[in-house]
Amino acid sequence: MSYKVAAPDEYLAITGMNVKNVFITKAAWVWPFQRCTRFSVQPHDYAMNLQAMTKEKLQFLLPVVFTIGPDVNSRGANSKGLKTHANTQAGQSGHDHINDEDRGDALMKYAMLLAESTSQKKGSQYLDNIVKGIIEGETRVLVSSMTMEEIFTEREEFKRRIFRNIHGELDQFGLKIYNANVKELKDAVGSTYFQSLSQKAHEGATNQARIDVAEAQLRGNVGEADRHGQQERSIAKINAETAVQKTDRDVERAAAEANLATQKTVLSRDVEIARIQATRATEARDEDLKKEVQVKRAAAELERLRAVDVVKASIARESKQQAADAKAYEIEADARANFEKSNKTTDAAAYKTKMDADAWSHAAIKNAEANLQKKLKEAEGMVAMADAYAKMSQAFGGPAGLLQYMMIENGTYVELAKANAAAVNGMQPKISVWNTGSEAGSGGAGGQGSGQDSAATLRNVYQLLPPLMSTIHDQTGITLPEWQFGKLPNNDGAKQDQLQYNGNKTNGGR
Repeated sequence: MSYKVAAPDEYLAITGMNVKNVFITKAAWVWPFQRCTRFSVQPHDYAMNLQAMTKEKLQFLLPVVFTIGPDVNSRGANSKGLKTHANTQAGQSGHDHINDEDRGDALMKYAMLLAESTSQKKGSQYLDNIVKGIIEGETRVLVSSMTMEEIFTEREEFKRRIFRNIHGELDQFGLKIYNANVKELKDAVGSTYFQSLSQKAHEGATNQARIDVAEAQLRGNVGEADRHGQQERSIAKINAETAVQKTDRDVERAAAEANLATQKTVLSRDVEIARIQATRATEARDEDLKKEVQVKRAAAELERLRAVDVVKASIARESKQQAADAKAYEIEADARANFEKSNKTTDAAAYKTKMDADAWSHAAIKNAEANLQKKLKEAEGMVAMADAYAKMSQAFGGPAGLLQYMMIENGTYVELAKANAAAVNGMQPKISVWNTGSEAGSGGAGGQGSGQDSAATLRNVYQLLPPLMSTIHDQTGITLPEWQFGKLPNNDGAKQDQLQYNGNKTNGGR
């Protein structure tokens, strides 16, 4: 017995006594009759130079590098609830992979199929062959379904499809793609496709550069001449505008000087007028203040006399106000009492309504439960009857035997016989028999060919049509057109008998 601990990039796979399949852990006690194997989960790079063929049968080299390793995050049914070794041995899990051999655990898949002892390093070449085989196969299949243009223009989609296809195959071994790189495509041996494309692109770029240089020189020469002309026109325009602006400034300066003299005269006049107006306003204000003093004295005396009357009126008003307040308080108290009484009556009615609703709801629930029990009992009866019919079907050799027994038990065959008898009851079928020709009664159905003339057969056919038309007319009431079949025969035109069918053979046609 020993206690084993794995490195950070390793896991322990324990098999043997008390372990149903494989127990994957980082550290555990290894008991007697148990075996512990270390395996690394480090990802590895797989670089390959694949030779593939596109949909147009173009061969090329596809350099790819994949980083692949065990998937340590997909633990399946072992991802939760496996805290101890005992829980793993009991197989307690709520995942969908609980019945699988590997329980959906990627590490368990890897340990059961591809794991090796880290100390011995055996089987690495075997793992490389499996991974490279999957990568080569899936990549070639994908490339063969795409054109070269699609591979170039949809590089990201091409990479995603390679990743998705290869990952689906690696998942069954518990492996995962950590990274995938697709390098630049190269020509296969004997192929010059990419070289030709590169040369074409280079020549196109060179020619386009020469065209661009010529166009640039053309634009430069034309632009230089255009700039010289613009320069001369701009200088002449600036000189003309300068002269015009100088003249305008002289005119504006003279107008400003005249306007200044006018403004000075106006301001002097306004100052004198303002001084006179201020003097007159002071004298008028003095008279107004004297007048206001006399008015205020008269108003004060008036207010004194009015205050005496106001005090008396206020005392009388307050007395009346107190009496009115007492009356309003009595009315308010009565209204409050009536309101509380109305509220209590409303609350009692609401409580009674609630109790009635609860009682009705309880009764409805009980009725629903009773109906549910009734339906359940009926369903159980139907299930029991179905089981009984199944056993009877087995006893009678199948559903057909049970159906025949039920039809005999219920008298179905008797009812069917009665219905068929009632359907044909009272029917009186009318059968017409006629014969033509002189040999009809002597030669039988075949006749003797040596005693007849060559036109006997044709004559018998034409003799058959009039009696046939008469029979159709008698039984259906339909008269065929005379222009096609002729007129109906008389009673003595052909020998026609009406009799009951007795099974005797006759000559002619029915």
